[in-house]
Amino acid sequence: MNEFLKVDLRRLDPHRPPALLLGGINLVRALGLARIPAIVASHELFTPAMASRYCSGRCLLPPPAQREAVVERLLRVGELLTGTLCTRVPLLYGDDDQLGLIQDFRDALSPYFAFVLSDPALARALHSKQLFQALAERRKLPVPRRLDWSELGEFDAPVLIKPRVKTEWDSSAVYSRLFGGAGKARIFADGRAALQDPLAQSLAGELAVQEYIPGDDRALWSFHGFADERGKLLAWFIGRKIRTYPALTGDSSYLELARDDELATLGRALVPRIGLKGVFKMDFKRHAASGRFYLLEVNARFNLWHYLGAKGGVNLAQVAYDYVTRGARSAPRQARTRYRWLSPRLDYLAYRSLAARGELSAAGWLASLVSSRKLYDLFAWTDPMPLAVVLWDELKHLSRLRRRVMRWLSTAS
Repeated sequence: MNEFLKVDLRRLDPHRPPALLLGGINLVRALGLARIPAIVASHELFTPAMASRYCSGRCLLPPPAQREAVVERLLRVGELLTGTLCTRVPLLYGDDDQLGLIQDFRDALSPYFAFVLSDPALARALHSKQLFQALAERRKLPVPRRLDWSELGEFDAPVLIKPRVKTEWDSSAVYSRLFGGAGKARIFADGRAALQDPLAQSLAGELAVQEYIPGDDRALWSFHGFADERGKLLAWFIGRKIRTYPALTGDSSYLELARDDELATLGRALVPRIGLKGVFKMDFKRHAASGRFYLLEVNARFNLWHYLGAKGGVNLAQVAYDYVTRGARSAPRQARTRYRWLSPRLDYLAYRSLAARGELSAAGWLASLVSSRKLYDLFAWTDPMPLAVVLWDELKHLSRLRRRVMRWLSTAS
């Protein structure tokens, strides 16, 4: 084909065009469960998603920092695919940097790719935690109270500090120094503790501060959905976290689908109130004392939850694909809650952390793992190659390390 797009164009079906996926293994499996062909695009030469049985092609992108070059590559790929298929290709995106790129260049990309985004002003607000807070206050959304640095000295309750922006923050001093290279936020005992922290003070211009909503990881809920260009909700499901690492502020390690009538009503009501279009995830926390749901943020992108949702019968990747390719609207259905999603590595770290604080025993951890059927972050019986290639790569690294050690020992002797 060419040096950056590896796909057999002759096998593509214009009635079932492939999705161009800027995402990982969980999303390619969500598409695969719906038998949607996927071309996996990445700046890496090879990713686990590319080894999946559901991957029908690969696309090499320039490094993410070279945004104009990435757009040029996407346009070239779009020209090749639409020229062959005579129809636009659905575009799915799995992180905030990719979402930001597509939002900024939506006009250039839309002749070749099919997607639904919120209006530009709202899209910018959802992409910035500071702008979102201002939007939430204007529209009276149920969000935690925002705090100014000048208020912290008199604020006696716990506070949460997080980055102002969602993009590229994981390579920032906020992440590496203030958060210690783990987690998405930091909790302080009260406003004075945050105010007196020298790192927080030095990075104040990059931080947003709000009241901390009490509750453990199981108080973290989410409302996931897809809305059309008029904001009509086509499908949705509810998720709940079991554990994260680090606890309270980290990445998901163990997840489940859930049902809650109050959150279902609130989530459906907030879609038109916010003005959401396309795919989204509303993150909530349920106050440990009052039971009230607080809206923490809204992410307008595809994510790992969609694999679990697809297994539960509400496949938002498929809903989006069917809508942008055929205008199809699926009949609403309630997600089944039979499966849970597990990242074994992260959940082991979560267990170790909780056990060190006396909050989770080994028996309790193991019991939580065997209590339900599971999907895994990397492994799947029906799709074993992604894990196999990762393990093979690790073995090659160990072999190279062994050879280096043996050479060092031979020269040292």
